[in-house]
Amino acid sequence: MVGCFMTAILFISYDGILEPLGQSQVLAYLERLVAGRRIHLLSFEKAEDWADNARCNDVAARIRAAGIHWHPRRYHKRPSALATAYDIMIGALTALWLVVRHKVRIVHARSYVAAVMTMTVKSTAGSKFVFDMRGFWADERVDGGLWPRDGRLYHIAKWFERRFLLRADHVVSLTHAAVREMERFSYLQGCMPPITVIPTCADLARFAPVDAPRGGFVLGYVGSAGTWYLFDAAVACFGRLRTLRPDARLLIINRNEHAYVRERIAAGGVPMEAVELRSAEHAEVPAQMARMHAAVFFIKPVFSKQASSPTKLGELLGCGIPCLANAGVGDMAQILRDDEVGVAIDCFDAGALDQGLRQLMDLVDAPGIRARCVESAHRHFSLDEGVARYRAVYESLGG
Repeated sequence: MVGCFMTAILFISYDGILEPLGQSQVLAYLERLVAGRRIHLLSFEKAEDWADNARCNDVAARIRAAGIHWHPRRYHKRPSALATAYDIMIGALTALWLVVRHKVRIVHARSYVAAVMTMTVKSTAGSKFVFDMRGFWADERVDGGLWPRDGRLYHIAKWFERRFLLRADHVVSLTHAAVREMERFSYLQGCMPPITVIPTCADLARFAPVDAPRGGFVLGYVGSAGTWYLFDAAVACFGRLRTLRPDARLLIINRNEHAYVRERIAAGGVPMEAVELRSAEHAEVPAQMARMHAAVFFIKPVFSKQASSPTKLGELLGCGIPCLANAGVGDMAQILRDDEVGVAIDCFDAGALDQGLRQLMDLVDAPGIRARCVESAHRHFSLDEGVARYRAVYESLGG
């Protein structure tokens, strides 16, 4: 009978739970939040993920074991706008049915598409609405070259963003930098919603330091090399490093862009024999990080990235690895500089790269640097802390 009095929460994710992102950034939280609550999870799964029977069975078993009620729906991709509109309609109808059927008190929408589904529920059933915005999505579409800034889709998305922020009972932001930007929005003057900052957290029980790497110096690069990442600048950085440390090697962990990575390495004049390019499943990444003395990655410093929190930063710091990155991306530069666990450069010319590398080499040799990185990771990116903050959001809304 105790379960009858549990608060019911509906979590909507347009990202699939069968994807690595869904498992690390949705399911890992919900498994810890389900205690004392009835959590319903509505997700949209891609056809290729459904086709992997082994993965489907493993994830479904994990969800059942946690006591979460999963309601998967099929994700549609083409034609883009119509497919998304169709998914929104299906999601809104499913969400409304779940809210009424299970007396859901709180609907937690992860990002903008899920939030559109939630608006119908809030208007009809009156559930509390948590807008977990995950970044300035509409501006990301523009900054990524997918939409023109003066186009209809951008203006529609910004209209919805305004509605989300004005009607949300609580907003979750990945960064303090994004909150500062929202405080400047004219329509929020005097009516800012309650906001909690919860960065992209890491499972620091898995991403933890092991023995210090041995042998020649290894500079690491983990994850995507395209879209938002300035991979050419990272290659140029490694080229400059070889003048300081001729024995240096570049270890790249990347799943799906090996042809592009090799092309850009060649274009940057770096010999491939100085590079190790590997593909690794998410579970294998900590072991590969353990081979790195330091890491490098650069992200386009555009407006939308003020709201971004790179997952790899918490994972690298958790493994005790100092990082060379750039300013203009969320709270990243402030964390690296204030905690003295990395270097954030302001531009990418040869002088800036050389200065950043010299500072990075000093950090690598600094006493206690690995422990300082781990401490910083636990302070900012602990999954346990992220779960505690989500729990506080639910409790503030009666959940």
